[in-house]
Formats: sequence, C-alpha cells, structure tokens
Amino acid sequence: MTQTETTTAASGGGDRADGLLAPVPDDDGAPFFAYAARGELRVQCCADCGERRFPPRPCCPHCQSFESLWKKTSGRGRIWSYVLPHPPLLPAYAAQAPYNVVLVELADAPRIRLVGNLVAAADAALNSVPPERIRIGAPVRAAFHETDDGFTVVRWLLERP
Repeated sequence: MTQTETTTAASGGGDRADGLLAPVPDDDGAPFFAYAARGELRVQCCADCGERRFPPRPCCPHCQSFESLWKKTSGRGRIWSYVLPHPPLLPAYAAQAPYNVVLVELADAPRIRLVGNLVAAADAALNSVPPERIRIGAPVRAAFHETDDGFTVVRWLLERP
C-alpha cells in the first residue's frame, strides 16, 4: 500500500481527474487513510509484541501474530531522504515540476518511514517548497490534504518554515 500506487484499468482505476495518481487502499491499508481523513497519523502495530510496522500487512514480521491495532503518532519526523523527479513525468506531474518526494522517518517510530511531498501548506501545490530549502534531517510535521476525489493524503510541512 502506497499513497501513489499505480493501478490498471482492470483493478478499478486510481487516476484522479487532475491526472495525479490516487491512493488505492487495500484491506490492510484502508485504516491508514480512514485515520488520515480524521487528521490523525496512525501506524499499524502488533497487538501481541507491540512492534510498529509500515506498510500495513496482516502478519507481524517480528512475532508472526495476526493481531494488530493502530497507534496514533505525534505526526512529527525528519527528512530521511528526498528526490526531485526529472522528466519524463506523467503530464500532471510535469506541470508541477520541479517538485519533491520526501522520505520521512517518524520521530516516535524511527524504523517507520513514509513517502510524501514537502509542501508549504496542506493544500499547497507540490512545487510550493523551493528545492534549495530541502535538507536531509530537517524536522517536519504531518499535514492532511483532501484530494478532489475525497481521499485524504499525508503531506509534510517544515517545522521551521
């Protein structure tokens, strides 16, 4: 489960009207988006051993338990890595280039890393943060953006704008 998982026509779509890729939650990942719609960043956690995991999956990779729950995080982290995609890009993304894709390590679950975009505000364009402002290790916090098709995706804001 990823926020920008590509789908095929046979799987029911996933492309938005604006040409950007839409989330395609599966049964394991659906709670992530349901909590995001409430403005909460939660990650799946093993109900037996307590280990947090992402992406969500049915079985704990540490103790093999099938029991899980979703724990709320602080929504804070740091940029662990990032890229500035270069052409060729899908047309909707090319129109927003240069934009960024960041990998954020969560502060309260350091082994959990989430992919997203660093933006100036939750509803800002993907290219709203100049590339020269992005630094590995920069503290960030989660923001929640509802897309035109009703999904809420997690984006990232710099702690010190």
